[in-house]
Amino acid sequence: MTDTEANNTANKPSGSAPSTASDSAEQPRRDGPVIRALSVVEVLGNKLPDPFWLFVILAGIVVALSSLMANLGVTAVNPADGEEVAIQNLLTSEGAQRMLGEAVENFATFPPLGVVITVLLGVAVAERTGLINTAVKLVVSRVSAGWLTFVLALAGVTGSIASDAIVVVLIPLGAAAFKAAGRSAVLGAVIAFVSSSAGFNASLLVNLTDPLLGGITQSAAQLVDPEYTVSPIANYFFSAASAVVLALTITLVSELVLTKLAKRFETHELSEDEASDRAEQSSGDEAATMTSENLTVTSKREIKGLYAALIALAIGLAIYFTLMFMPNTPFPGEDGTPLTSVLISGVAVPIALLFFLCGAVYGWVAGTLKNFSEIPSMMASAITQVAPLIVLFFAASQFIAWFGWSNMGTVLAIKGSEFLGDAGVPTVVLFAGLVLIVAVLNILITSGSAQWTLTAPVVVPMFMYLSIPPETTQMLFRIGDSPSNVVSPLNPFFAMTLGFMQRWYPKAGIGTLMSLTIPVSIAMLVVWFLFFLAWWGLGIPLGPGSPTR
Repeated sequence: MTDTEANNTANKPSGSAPSTASDSAEQPRRDGPVIRALSVVEVLGNKLPDPFWLFVILAGIVVALSSLMANLGVTAVNPADGEEVAIQNLLTSEGAQRMLGEAVENFATFPPLGVVITVLLGVAVAERTGLINTAVKLVVSRVSAGWLTFVLALAGVTGSIASDAIVVVLIPLGAAAFKAAGRSAVLGAVIAFVSSSAGFNASLLVNLTDPLLGGITQSAAQLVDPEYTVSPIANYFFSAASAVVLALTITLVSELVLTKLAKRFETHELSEDEASDRAEQSSGDEAATMTSENLTVTSKREIKGLYAALIALAIGLAIYFTLMFMPNTPFPGEDGTPLTSVLISGVAVPIALLFFLCGAVYGWVAGTLKNFSEIPSMMASAITQVAPLIVLFFAASQFIAWFGWSNMGTVLAIKGSEFLGDAGVPTVVLFAGLVLIVAVLNILITSGSAQWTLTAPVVVPMFMYLSIPPETTQMLFRIGDSPSNVVSPLNPFFAMTLGFMQRWYPKAGIGTLMSLTIPVSIAMLVVWFLFFLAWWGLGIPLGPGSPTR
């Protein structure tokens, strides 16, 4: 007997009547087409190696293919300058020397590496002092029942500033908040999951995803134009507006569809005490045992800390924009244009400083920062958090460098753009095709940075040859990437959410969670893409320094 089956048996009253047809209807359908399809996806996905080894294997394939294509005489004519582009054979003595001799430089100059570490140094202070966690708790706990769904959704979408930690924090918070409001705890957990995971690529605030994807996009764009730069906040305007649109979408789908689905099991949910007992017995995890009693921010020092952090944020932003727009600024842009200032192109440092400032001020006022000598260790914790990403970046940087040296990406992009141009494929159809491909791939490759590192060297140059800016291609990737997170069984937070649901509703299975996430995932993908088309059609810049088209 499995743990779930044992729990189900333990929670049935003695002498209960045999299961009725309605009871069986509540059981997740394990033999339906959705479950069978998910089983196939899971089997295929589990066969993929770790992203590190995936890049190592692909780098080896690049070397082998460069030799084959060079010997076959594969070439293309660059439409930008009319020059012939030939495949460079890396499987030569000169190629081997270059791959070995420039490996460290490839890694050290990999655009996302320095940006990600810099931003995380500031974010770590805000996270370790408790600023981010307290802000999320305050937002979720201090709203009326009528606004609860929207505020929870918006907090989840914007909470990506805390990276994956927001999913872990917000799921128990959402469940406890909904239970305290007399609604389904399972529904609250699911809304928290879909908003923080499916809405990961949109946010009211600049987050780690912006510079991370921007660096990868810049590397891909430089295969066509070595001087091309992509701002770390190239998608910010659209991303911030998308946060509100996605929160509204989640709210509407939740209230019109998920609420009705939740009625199937709402009356069978465990009480708060029973759920707490189960959580303590099963894992003892602090987040898992969160209830409505510890949901609220009770410390006056925490509240004072938040107010102080907001004041610090306002002062920091005032200084930032004053330096950007004031006459005779020490950080002038080209021809005096503020959006070309180093304050935009090098925005990773101001972002890190703002997180650092707000986190330090909050910690000092709230009492979580006893001495400023603690700050270096807090910042050092960021390196620990990003260590797996640094390992991945080493392999990814070699793959991108070798791919660029071989000219395979340029030739494929030129050939692909010629084919699409000759076929007369409408731009909107190209956009939709890219979004759908990314959404499907994301079910198997759940790491957004890994998937973009794989696809950007081909897609970005191809679209550039079709006069589609890299910033636009990057945003299309972001639209396709995150909504399908919540329907992938390979997403570790999918399993975590299911386990949490079972603490409140022991009968929950994959089918239960899928039935609640699929409607939201599809709605978010469709609405977000249509919103993008409207934004793009109006010619509004996606972010500072981004072309309008």
